[in-house]
Amino acid sequence: DPARPTAAELRRRAIWNNWRGIADLSPGGAYGQAYGSVADVPGREFSAFATLPGASQPHRVLLQLPDRFDERKRCVVVTASSGSRGIYGSIAVAGAWGLPRGCAVAYTDKGAGTDYYDIDSHTGVRLDGTRGELGETLAFVPEVPAGASGVAFKHAHSGDNPEADWGRHVKQAAGFALSALNQAYPQAQAFTFANTRIIAVGISNGGGAVLRAAELEGDWLDAVVAGEPNVYLPTPGGATLYELTTDAAMLMPCALLDLPADSLPQPPLRAQAEPLWKARCAALKGAGLVQGADAKAQAADAHAQLRGRGWTTQALTAGALSVGFDLWRAVAVTYASAYARSGVGEHACGYGFSAQNADFSAREATAIERAAWWSDGSGIPPGAGVGIVDAKLAPPDYTLAGLQCLRGLLQQPADSAFRRGLAATAASLPREGLPVVVVHGLDDGLVPPAFTSAPYVAASRAAGRPVSYWQVRNAQHFDGFLALPAYGARYVPLLPYVYAALDRVDAHLDGKGALPGDAVIDAVPRGAGTVEAGQFAIPR
Repeated sequence: DPARPTAAELRRRAIWNNWRGIADLSPGGAYGQAYGSVADVPGREFSAFATLPGASQPHRVLLQLPDRFDERKRCVVVTASSGSRGIYGSIAVAGAWGLPRGCAVAYTDKGAGTDYYDIDSHTGVRLDGTRGELGETLAFVPEVPAGASGVAFKHAHSGDNPEADWGRHVKQAAGFALSALNQAYPQAQAFTFANTRIIAVGISNGGGAVLRAAELEGDWLDAVVAGEPNVYLPTPGGATLYELTTDAAMLMPCALLDLPADSLPQPPLRAQAEPLWKARCAALKGAGLVQGADAKAQAADAHAQLRGRGWTTQALTAGALSVGFDLWRAVAVTYASAYARSGVGEHACGYGFSAQNADFSAREATAIERAAWWSDGSGIPPGAGVGIVDAKLAPPDYTLAGLQCLRGLLQQPADSAFRRGLAATAASLPREGLPVVVVHGLDDGLVPPAFTSAPYVAASRAAGRPVSYWQVRNAQHFDGFLALPAYGARYVPLLPYVYAALDRVDAHLDGKGALPGDAVIDAVPRGAGTVEAGQFAIPR
Protein backbone atom coordinates (compact mmCIF):
# COMPACT_ATOMS: atom_id res chain seq x y z
CA ASP A 1 0.00 0.00 0.00
CA PRO A 2 1.90 3.12 -1.17
CA ALA A 3 -0.03 5.31 1.26
CA ARG A 4 0.81 3.03 4.21
CA PRO A 5 4.07 1.21 3.56
CA THR A 6 5.34 -1.07 6.30
CA ALA A 7 8.45 -0.31 8.32
CA ALA A 8 10.29 -3.12 6.53
CA GLU A 9 9.34 -1.73 3.12
CA LEU A 10 10.49 1.75 4.09
CA ARG A 11 13.78 0.48 5.48
CA ARG A 12 14.50 -1.47 2.29
CA ARG A 13 13.69 1.54 0.15
CA ALA A 14 15.76 3.91 2.31
CA ILE A 15 18.78 1.62 2.13
CA TRP A 16 18.46 1.31 -1.63
CA ASN A 17 18.07 5.05 -2.18
CA ASN A 18 21.05 5.87 0.01
CA TRP A 19 23.27 3.28 -1.65
CA ARG A 20 22.30 4.58 -5.08
CA GLY A 21 22.75 8.20 -4.02
CA ILE A 22 26.31 7.70 -2.77
CA ALA A 23 27.92 4.89 -4.80
CA ASP A 24 28.19 4.28 -8.54
CA LEU A 25 26.17 1.09 -8.91
CA SER A 26 26.04 1.19 -12.71
CA PRO A 27 27.39 -1.85 -14.60
CA GLY A 28 30.38 0.13 -15.85
CA GLY A 29 31.21 1.31 -12.35
CA ALA A 30 32.25 -2.20 -11.25
CA TYR A 31 31.28 -1.61 -7.64
CA GLY A 32 31.70 -4.85 -5.71
CA GLN A 33 34.20 -6.06 -8.31
CA ALA A 34 36.96 -3.48 -8.72
CA TYR A 35 36.37 -2.09 -5.23
CA GLY A 36 33.81 -2.10 -2.44
CA SER A 37 31.58 -4.84 -1.13
CA VAL A 38 27.93 -5.71 -1.62
CA ALA A 39 28.18 -8.96 0.33
CA ASP A 40 25.20 -9.99 2.42
CA VAL A 41 25.95 -9.35 6.09
CA PRO A 42 23.32 -10.81 8.43
CA GLY A 43 22.95 -9.12 11.76
CA ARG A 44 20.85 -6.94 14.03
CA GLU A 45 19.97 -3.26 14.16
CA PHE A 46 19.53 -1.07 17.23
CA SER A 47 17.89 2.31 16.72
CA ALA A 48 17.01 5.25 18.95
CA PHE A 49 16.48 8.97 19.22
CA ALA A 50 19.29 10.74 21.07
CA THR A 51 19.35 14.35 22.21
CA LEU A 52 22.42 16.46 22.90
CA PRO A 53 22.45 18.54 26.08
CA GLY A 54 20.86 21.87 25.24
CA ALA A 55 19.22 20.70 22.01
CA SER A 56 15.50 20.96 21.47
CA GLN A 57 15.24 18.14 18.92
CA PRO A 58 16.78 14.65 18.79
CA HIS A 59 19.04 13.15 16.18
CA ARG A 60 18.74 9.56 15.06
CA VAL A 61 21.37 7.01 16.05
CA LEU A 62 21.55 3.47 14.74
CA LEU A 63 23.91 0.53 15.21
CA GLN A 64 24.30 -2.28 12.70
CA LEU A 65 25.78 -5.29 14.48
CA PRO A 66 26.91 -8.15 12.23
CA ASP A 67 26.36 -11.69 13.46
CA ARG A 68 30.06 -12.25 12.82
CA PHE A 69 31.09 -9.34 15.03
CA ASP A 70 34.72 -9.77 16.06
CA GLU A 71 34.48 -9.80 19.85
CA ARG A 72 38.25 -9.96 20.20
CA LYS A 73 38.93 -6.94 18.00
CA ARG A 74 36.01 -4.96 19.46
CA CYS A 75 35.77 -2.54 16.54
CA VAL A 76 33.15 0.17 16.00
CA VAL A 77 33.07 2.31 12.88
CA VAL A 78 31.12 5.49 13.62
CA THR A 79 29.82 7.66 10.81
CA ALA A 80 27.61 10.61 10.00
CA SER A 81 25.39 10.97 6.96
CA SER A 82 26.61 13.01 4.03
CA GLY A 83 24.63 16.06 3.02
CA SER A 84 21.48 16.18 5.13
CA ARG A 85 20.61 12.56 4.43
CA GLY A 86 18.69 10.27 6.72
CA ILE A 87 20.07 7.68 9.08
CA TYR A 88 21.21 5.29 6.31
CA GLY A 89 22.99 8.09 4.48
CA SER A 90 26.48 6.70 5.07
CA ILE A 91 25.75 3.01 4.58
CA ALA A 92 27.78 2.85 1.35
CA VAL A 93 30.72 4.50 3.11
CA ALA A 94 30.98 3.00 6.59
CA GLY A 95 28.69 0.00 6.32
CA ALA A 96 30.26 -1.28 3.12
CA TRP A 97 33.71 -1.26 4.73
CA GLY A 98 33.04 -2.10 8.36
CA LEU A 99 30.34 -4.78 8.33
CA PRO A 100 32.17 -7.36 6.15
CA ARG A 101 35.20 -6.96 8.44
CA GLY A 102 33.28 -7.85 11.57
CA CYS A 103 33.01 -4.31 12.89
CA ALA A 104 29.82 -2.82 14.26
CA VAL A 105 28.80 0.35 12.45
CA ALA A 106 27.17 3.28 14.25
CA TYR A 107 25.30 5.99 12.35
CA THR A 108 23.93 9.45 13.08
CA ASP A 109 21.87 11.75 10.90
CA LYS A 110 23.65 14.56 12.84
CA GLY A 111 20.45 16.48 13.52
CA ALA A 112 19.30 16.65 9.91
CA GLY A 113 17.74 13.73 8.02
CA THR A 114 14.41 12.97 6.41
CA ASP A 115 12.01 13.08 9.34
CA TYR A 116 9.76 15.58 7.56
CA TYR A 117 6.81 16.96 9.49
CA ASP A 118 3.66 17.73 7.50
CA ILE A 119 2.03 20.81 8.97
CA ASP A 120 -1.26 20.36 7.12
CA SER A 121 -1.94 16.82 8.36
CA HIS A 122 -0.11 17.19 11.70
CA THR A 123 1.92 14.06 11.03
CA GLY A 124 5.57 13.22 11.47
CA VAL A 125 7.85 10.19 11.47
CA ARG A 126 8.06 7.43 14.05
CA LEU A 127 11.30 5.66 14.96
CA ASP A 128 10.58 2.93 12.39
CA GLY A 129 10.08 5.40 9.52
CA THR A 130 6.29 5.13 9.33
CA ARG A 131 4.04 8.18 9.61
CA GLY A 132 2.63 9.03 13.01
CA GLU A 133 0.16 11.52 14.43
CA LEU A 134 0.97 14.52 16.59
CA GLY A 135 1.03 13.27 20.18
CA GLU A 136 2.94 10.09 19.37
CA THR A 137 6.69 9.78 19.85
CA LEU A 138 7.99 11.36 16.65
CA ALA A 139 11.48 12.10 15.38
CA PHE A 140 10.74 15.79 14.89
CA VAL A 141 7.90 18.02 16.03
CA PRO A 142 8.43 21.71 15.27
CA GLU A 143 6.72 24.69 16.81
CA VAL A 144 4.07 25.69 14.29
CA PRO A 145 2.49 29.15 14.32
CA ALA A 146 -1.22 29.50 13.71
CA GLY A 147 -2.16 29.48 10.06
CA ALA A 148 1.07 27.89 8.85
CA SER A 149 1.11 25.19 6.19
CA GLY A 150 3.60 23.14 4.22
CA VAL A 151 6.50 20.99 5.37
CA ALA A 152 9.07 21.40 8.14
CA PHE A 153 12.30 19.42 8.54
CA LYS A 154 15.02 19.19 11.13
CA HIS A 155 17.97 20.77 9.36
CA ALA A 156 16.05 23.95 8.58
CA HIS A 157 13.58 24.17 11.46
CA SER A 158 14.93 22.43 14.57
CA GLY A 159 16.23 25.70 16.01
CA ASP A 160 19.37 23.84 17.07
CA ASN A 161 21.78 24.86 14.27
CA PRO A 162 22.87 21.20 14.11
CA GLU A 163 26.02 21.85 12.08
CA ALA A 164 27.58 23.52 15.10
CA ASP A 165 27.35 20.20 16.96
CA TRP A 166 28.26 17.67 14.28
CA GLY A 167 31.21 16.38 16.29
CA ARG A 168 29.09 15.85 19.38
CA HIS A 169 26.51 13.99 17.30
CA VAL A 170 29.26 11.61 16.19
CA LYS A 171 30.51 11.04 19.73
CA GLN A 172 26.99 10.42 21.01
CA ALA A 173 26.45 7.86 18.24
CA ALA A 174 29.65 6.11 19.32
CA GLY A 175 28.41 6.09 22.90
CA PHE A 176 25.11 4.61 21.76
CA ALA A 177 27.08 1.88 19.97
CA LEU A 178 28.81 0.91 23.20
CA SER A 179 25.47 0.75 25.02
CA ALA A 180 23.97 -1.43 22.30
CA LEU A 181 27.00 -3.74 22.34
CA ASN A 182 26.66 -4.15 26.09
CA GLN A 183 23.02 -5.04 25.56
CA ALA A 184 23.88 -7.53 22.82
CA TYR A 185 26.76 -9.17 24.71
CA PRO A 186 25.82 -9.03 28.42
CA GLN A 187 28.30 -11.79 29.34
CA ALA A 188 31.29 -10.06 27.71
CA GLN A 189 33.59 -7.57 29.35
CA ALA A 190 31.77 -4.24 29.25
CA PHE A 191 32.39 -2.27 26.08
CA THR A 192 33.91 1.13 26.83
CA PHE A 193 35.83 3.76 24.91
CA ALA A 194 38.97 2.49 26.66
CA ASN A 195 38.72 -1.09 25.35
CA THR A 196 36.88 -0.67 22.04
CA ARG A 197 38.41 0.58 18.81
CA ILE A 198 36.49 3.59 17.47
CA ILE A 199 37.21 4.68 13.89
CA ALA A 200 35.23 7.64 12.52
CA VAL A 201 34.63 7.96 8.79
CA GLY A 202 32.40 10.09 6.63
CA ILE A 203 32.22 11.96 3.34
CA SER A 204 31.08 15.48 2.47
CA ASN A 205 29.14 16.84 5.45
CA GLY A 206 29.85 13.50 7.11
CA GLY A 207 33.55 14.12 6.49
CA GLY A 208 33.21 17.49 8.16
CA ALA A 209 31.38 15.86 11.06
CA VAL A 210 34.15 13.35 11.79
CA LEU A 211 36.74 16.14 11.67
CA ARG A 212 34.63 18.02 14.19
CA ALA A 213 34.65 14.85 16.30
CA ALA A 214 38.44 14.77 15.99
CA GLU A 215 38.71 18.06 17.87
CA LEU A 216 36.78 16.88 20.93
CA GLU A 217 38.69 16.28 24.13
CA GLY A 218 39.28 12.83 25.56
CA ASP A 219 40.92 9.66 24.34
CA TRP A 220 37.67 8.17 23.01
CA LEU A 221 38.48 8.16 19.30
CA ASP A 222 41.26 6.08 17.72
CA ALA A 223 41.38 7.34 14.12
CA VAL A 224 39.53 9.46 11.56
CA VAL A 225 39.13 9.16 7.79
CA ALA A 226 37.42 12.18 6.22
CA GLY A 227 36.44 12.11 2.56
CA GLU A 228 35.79 15.37 0.66
CA PRO A 229 35.02 17.09 3.97
CA ASN A 230 32.87 20.17 4.25
CA VAL A 231 35.06 21.72 6.92
CA TYR A 232 35.66 25.39 7.63
CA LEU A 233 38.65 26.58 9.56
CA PRO A 234 38.90 30.38 9.99
CA THR A 235 42.33 30.54 8.44
CA PRO A 236 43.73 32.02 5.21
CA GLY A 237 42.05 30.35 2.24
CA GLY A 238 39.19 28.89 4.26
CA ALA A 239 35.59 29.63 3.33
CA THR A 240 32.25 28.44 4.63
CA LEU A 241 30.03 26.32 2.43
CA TYR A 242 27.44 29.09 2.67
CA GLU A 243 29.84 31.61 1.16
CA LEU A 244 30.68 29.17 -1.63
CA THR A 245 27.11 28.20 -2.42
CA THR A 246 25.69 31.71 -2.50
CA ASP A 247 28.55 32.88 -4.70
CA ALA A 248 28.13 29.93 -7.04
CA ALA A 249 24.34 30.12 -7.09
CA MET A 250 24.45 33.67 -8.41
CA LEU A 251 27.53 33.75 -10.64
CA MET A 252 28.21 30.23 -11.88
CA PRO A 253 25.28 29.91 -14.34
CA CYS A 254 26.64 32.94 -16.17
CA ALA A 255 30.32 32.04 -15.75
CA LEU A 256 29.87 28.61 -17.34
CA LEU A 257 29.18 30.32 -20.68
CA ASP A 258 32.82 31.40 -20.66
CA LEU A 259 34.04 27.79 -20.59
CA PRO A 260 34.34 25.88 -23.88
CA ALA A 261 31.04 24.15 -24.60
CA ASP A 262 32.74 20.80 -25.13
CA SER A 263 34.53 21.03 -21.77
CA LEU A 264 31.36 20.58 -19.71
CA PRO A 265 29.86 17.16 -19.02
CA GLN A 266 26.15 16.69 -19.50
CA PRO A 267 23.68 17.04 -17.86
CA PRO A 268 22.87 19.87 -17.81
CA LEU A 269 22.20 19.76 -21.54
CA ARG A 270 23.92 22.78 -23.02
CA ALA A 271 21.15 23.54 -25.53
CA GLN A 272 18.57 23.67 -22.75
CA ALA A 273 20.73 25.48 -20.22
CA GLU A 274 22.29 28.19 -22.38
CA PRO A 275 19.20 30.45 -22.62
CA LEU A 276 18.83 30.33 -18.83
CA TRP A 277 22.51 31.08 -18.33
CA LYS A 278 22.33 34.05 -20.70
CA ALA A 279 19.30 35.33 -18.83
CA ARG A 280 21.29 35.11 -15.60
CA CYS A 281 24.12 37.12 -17.18
CA ALA A 282 21.67 39.84 -18.19
CA ALA A 283 20.07 39.89 -14.75
CA LEU A 284 23.47 40.12 -13.06
CA LYS A 285 24.38 43.03 -15.33
CA GLY A 286 21.11 44.75 -14.47
CA ALA A 287 21.87 44.31 -10.78
CA GLY A 288 25.38 45.71 -11.21
CA LEU A 289 27.01 42.41 -10.28
CA VAL A 290 28.88 41.86 -13.56
CA GLN A 291 30.23 44.11 -16.28
CA GLY A 292 30.07 43.70 -20.04
CA ALA A 293 28.06 44.84 -23.04
CA ASP A 294 26.89 41.37 -24.05
CA ALA A 295 26.50 37.86 -22.67
CA LYS A 296 30.01 36.87 -23.75
CA ALA A 297 31.64 39.74 -21.87
CA GLN A 298 29.36 39.29 -18.87
CA ALA A 299 30.19 35.59 -18.68
CA ALA A 300 33.90 36.39 -18.84
CA ASP A 301 33.50 38.80 -15.93
CA ALA A 302 31.53 36.30 -13.83
CA HIS A 303 34.16 33.67 -14.60
CA ALA A 304 36.96 36.04 -13.63
CA GLN A 305 35.23 36.88 -10.35
CA LEU A 306 34.97 33.22 -9.36
CA ARG A 307 38.54 32.48 -10.41
CA GLY A 308 39.69 35.50 -8.43
CA ARG A 309 38.03 34.07 -5.34
CA GLY A 310 39.86 30.76 -5.68
CA TRP A 311 37.63 28.59 -7.88
CA THR A 312 39.65 26.38 -10.21
CA THR A 313 38.63 25.44 -13.74
CA GLN A 314 38.19 21.85 -12.52
CA ALA A 315 35.82 22.94 -9.76
CA LEU A 316 33.81 25.14 -12.11
CA THR A 317 33.52 22.33 -14.65
CA ALA A 318 32.24 19.85 -12.09
CA GLY A 319 30.10 22.55 -10.51
CA ALA A 320 27.95 22.64 -13.63
CA LEU A 321 26.13 19.62 -12.21
CA SER A 322 25.07 21.59 -9.13
CA VAL A 323 23.89 24.41 -11.39
CA GLY A 324 21.81 22.00 -13.45
CA PHE A 325 20.17 20.40 -10.41
CA ASP A 326 19.63 23.74 -8.61
CA LEU A 327 21.71 22.37 -5.75
CA TRP A 328 23.43 25.64 -4.89
CA ARG A 329 20.12 27.35 -4.13
CA ALA A 330 18.78 24.32 -2.27
CA VAL A 331 21.76 24.27 0.09
CA ALA A 332 21.73 28.01 0.70
CA VAL A 333 18.00 28.16 1.47
CA THR A 334 18.14 25.41 4.09
CA TYR A 335 21.43 26.46 5.67
CA ALA A 336 20.30 30.08 6.02
CA SER A 337 17.33 28.88 8.05
CA ALA A 338 19.51 26.61 10.18
CA TYR A 339 22.15 29.22 11.00
CA ALA A 340 19.54 31.79 12.05
CA ARG A 341 17.68 29.12 14.06
CA SER A 342 14.55 30.15 12.17
CA GLY A 343 11.24 28.52 12.93
CA VAL A 344 8.46 27.65 10.53
CA GLY A 345 7.48 30.75 8.55
CA GLU A 346 10.47 32.77 9.80
CA HIS A 347 12.97 32.44 6.94
CA ALA A 348 14.87 35.70 6.58
CA CYS A 349 14.38 35.66 2.81
CA GLY A 350 10.79 34.48 2.83
CA TYR A 351 11.36 30.91 1.68
CA GLY A 352 9.16 28.00 2.67
CA PHE A 353 8.78 24.32 1.81
CA SER A 354 5.74 22.51 0.50
CA ALA A 355 4.33 20.11 -2.02
CA GLN A 356 3.76 22.12 -5.19
CA ASN A 357 1.58 22.38 -8.25
CA ALA A 358 3.03 22.59 -11.74
CA ASP A 359 3.19 26.39 -11.46
CA PHE A 360 5.23 26.10 -8.22
CA SER A 361 2.31 27.23 -6.05
CA ALA A 362 2.00 25.45 -2.71
CA ARG A 363 -0.50 22.69 -2.08
CA GLU A 364 -1.12 20.03 0.54
CA ALA A 365 0.84 16.80 0.17
CA THR A 366 -0.94 13.55 -0.55
CA ALA A 367 -0.77 10.53 1.73
CA ILE A 368 1.36 8.69 -0.84
CA GLU A 369 3.83 11.58 -1.02
CA ARG A 370 4.08 11.85 2.75
CA ALA A 371 4.66 8.12 3.14
CA ALA A 372 7.74 8.22 0.88
CA TRP A 373 9.48 11.24 2.36
CA TRP A 374 11.47 9.30 4.97
CA SER A 375 12.80 6.71 2.53
CA ASP A 376 13.14 8.85 -0.61
CA GLY A 377 14.09 12.31 0.64
CA SER A 378 17.62 13.71 0.77
CA GLY A 379 17.04 15.93 3.80
CA ILE A 380 17.07 19.10 1.69
CA PRO A 381 14.27 20.10 -0.70
CA PRO A 382 13.60 20.13 -3.56
CA GLY A 383 13.06 16.41 -3.90
CA ALA A 384 10.72 13.57 -2.97
CA GLY A 385 7.70 15.73 -3.70
CA VAL A 386 8.72 18.69 -1.52
CA GLY A 387 9.70 21.93 -3.22
CA ILE A 388 11.09 25.33 -2.31
CA VAL A 389 8.44 28.05 -2.11
CA ASP A 390 10.14 31.30 -3.13
CA ALA A 391 8.17 34.41 -2.17
CA LYS A 392 10.48 36.53 -4.34
CA LEU A 393 9.98 34.45 -7.50
CA ALA A 394 9.57 36.85 -10.44
CA PRO A 395 10.63 37.14 -14.10
CA PRO A 396 12.83 37.49 -16.00
CA ASP A 397 15.37 35.63 -13.83
CA TYR A 398 13.02 33.97 -11.41
CA THR A 399 15.41 33.00 -8.63
CA LEU A 400 17.98 35.82 -8.57
CA ALA A 401 16.11 38.10 -6.14
CA GLY A 402 15.96 35.36 -3.54
CA LEU A 403 19.61 34.49 -4.09
CA GLN A 404 20.62 38.11 -3.60
CA CYS A 405 18.78 38.10 -0.29
CA LEU A 406 20.57 34.91 0.77
CA ARG A 407 23.95 36.37 -0.16
CA GLY A 408 23.10 39.57 1.66
CA LEU A 409 22.75 37.74 4.97
CA LEU A 410 26.54 37.59 5.08
CA GLN A 411 26.52 41.38 5.47
CA GLN A 412 24.40 41.31 8.61
CA PRO A 413 26.06 42.48 11.85
CA ALA A 414 28.39 39.96 13.44
CA ASP A 415 26.07 39.64 16.44
CA SER A 416 23.01 38.78 14.31
CA ALA A 417 21.49 35.35 14.80
CA PHE A 418 22.55 34.27 11.31
CA ARG A 419 26.17 35.40 11.66
CA ARG A 420 26.46 33.87 15.14
CA GLY A 421 25.09 30.59 13.83
CA LEU A 422 27.47 30.57 10.89
CA ALA A 423 30.46 31.33 13.12
CA ALA A 424 29.50 28.47 15.42
CA THR A 425 30.17 25.98 12.62
CA ALA A 426 33.90 26.74 12.49
CA ALA A 427 36.15 23.76 13.14
CA SER A 428 39.16 23.50 15.42
CA LEU A 429 42.34 21.46 15.06
CA PRO A 430 42.33 17.70 15.66
CA ARG A 431 43.33 16.32 19.04
CA GLU A 432 47.07 15.91 19.37
CA GLY A 433 48.27 12.43 18.46
CA LEU A 434 45.06 11.35 16.73
CA PRO A 435 45.61 9.63 13.36
CA VAL A 436 43.69 11.60 10.72
CA VAL A 437 43.55 10.92 6.97
CA VAL A 438 41.84 13.37 4.63
CA VAL A 439 40.90 12.24 1.10
CA HIS A 440 39.68 14.79 -1.45
CA GLY A 441 39.09 14.89 -5.18
CA LEU A 442 40.89 17.75 -6.90
CA ASP A 443 37.95 18.19 -9.29
CA ASP A 444 35.41 18.58 -6.48
CA GLY A 445 32.90 21.19 -7.65
CA LEU A 446 30.66 21.29 -4.56
CA VAL A 447 33.17 21.42 -1.69
CA PRO A 448 36.37 22.48 -3.46
CA PRO A 449 39.48 21.45 -1.52
CA ALA A 450 41.07 24.87 -1.94
CA PHE A 451 38.54 26.30 0.51
CA THR A 452 38.09 23.33 2.85
CA SER A 453 40.48 20.42 3.26
CA ALA A 454 43.63 22.21 2.07
CA PRO A 455 43.43 25.03 4.65
CA TYR A 456 42.47 22.51 7.33
CA VAL A 457 45.47 20.29 6.61
CA ALA A 458 47.85 23.25 6.40
CA ALA A 459 46.68 24.73 9.70
CA SER A 460 46.82 21.35 11.44
CA ARG A 461 50.38 20.77 10.33
CA ALA A 462 51.44 24.28 11.29
CA ALA A 463 50.22 23.50 14.80
CA GLY A 464 52.12 20.21 14.93
CA ARG A 465 49.12 17.97 14.27
CA PRO A 466 50.16 15.76 11.33
CA VAL A 467 47.31 14.94 8.95
CA SER A 468 47.75 12.58 6.01
CA TYR A 469 46.36 14.10 2.81
CA TRP A 470 45.41 12.20 -0.33
CA GLN A 471 44.49 14.43 -3.27
CA VAL A 472 42.88 12.54 -6.13
CA ARG A 473 43.05 13.88 -9.65
CA ASN A 474 39.91 13.43 -11.79
CA ALA A 475 37.65 12.87 -8.78
CA GLN A 476 34.63 15.12 -8.24
CA HIS A 477 32.11 15.18 -5.40
CA PHE A 478 29.34 12.75 -6.33
CA ASP A 479 30.19 9.10 -6.98
CA GLY A 480 26.50 8.42 -7.52
CA PHE A 481 26.44 10.63 -10.62
CA LEU A 482 29.17 8.56 -12.29
CA ALA A 483 26.29 6.40 -13.52
CA LEU A 484 25.69 9.24 -16.00
CA PRO A 485 27.84 8.35 -19.03
CA ALA A 486 29.50 11.74 -19.47
CA TYR A 487 30.52 11.84 -15.81
CA GLY A 488 31.61 8.22 -15.60
CA ALA A 489 33.81 8.69 -18.64
CA ARG A 490 35.78 11.62 -17.24
CA TYR A 491 35.79 11.12 -13.45
CA VAL A 492 36.88 8.42 -11.02
CA PRO A 493 35.00 7.47 -7.84
CA LEU A 494 36.31 8.67 -4.49
CA LEU A 495 35.06 5.75 -2.41
CA PRO A 496 37.96 3.41 -3.34
CA TYR A 497 40.36 5.87 -1.73
CA VAL A 498 38.23 6.22 1.40
CA TYR A 499 38.14 2.43 1.75
CA ALA A 500 41.89 2.21 1.15
CA ALA A 501 42.56 4.87 3.77
CA LEU A 502 40.43 2.89 6.23
CA ASP A 503 42.48 -0.22 5.42
CA ARG A 504 45.71 1.63 6.14
CA VAL A 505 44.42 3.19 9.36
CA ASP A 506 43.09 -0.14 10.61
CA ALA A 507 46.40 -1.86 9.87
CA HIS A 508 48.25 0.92 11.67
CA LEU A 509 46.09 0.48 14.75
CA ASP A 510 46.85 -3.25 14.58
CA GLY A 511 50.55 -2.42 14.59
CA LYS A 512 50.97 -3.77 11.07
CA GLY A 513 51.90 -0.65 9.13
CA ALA A 514 52.54 3.06 9.10
CA LEU A 515 49.92 5.68 8.52
CA PRO A 516 49.65 6.67 4.85
CA GLY A 517 51.82 9.50 3.67
CA ASP A 518 50.70 12.38 1.51
CA ALA A 519 49.90 11.64 -2.11
CA VAL A 520 48.68 13.42 -5.21
CA ILE A 521 47.11 10.49 -7.02
CA ASP A 522 47.01 10.34 -10.80
CA ALA A 523 43.81 8.34 -11.18
CA VAL A 524 42.72 7.35 -14.67
CA PRO A 525 39.02 7.65 -15.62
CA ARG A 526 37.39 4.66 -17.30
CA GLY A 527 36.44 6.49 -20.49
CA ALA A 528 33.97 4.44 -22.48
CA GLY A 529 35.00 1.21 -20.75
CA THR A 530 34.43 -0.39 -17.38
CA VAL A 531 36.21 0.57 -14.18
CA GLU A 532 39.28 -1.53 -13.39
CA ALA A 533 41.10 -1.47 -10.06
CA GLY A 534 44.40 -0.56 -11.70
CA GLN A 535 42.97 2.78 -12.81
CA PHE A 536 42.80 4.01 -9.23
CA ALA A 537 46.58 4.10 -8.63
CA ILE A 538 45.98 3.76 -4.89
CA PRO A 539 49.17 4.44 -2.90
CA ARG A 540 50.80 1.38 -1.36
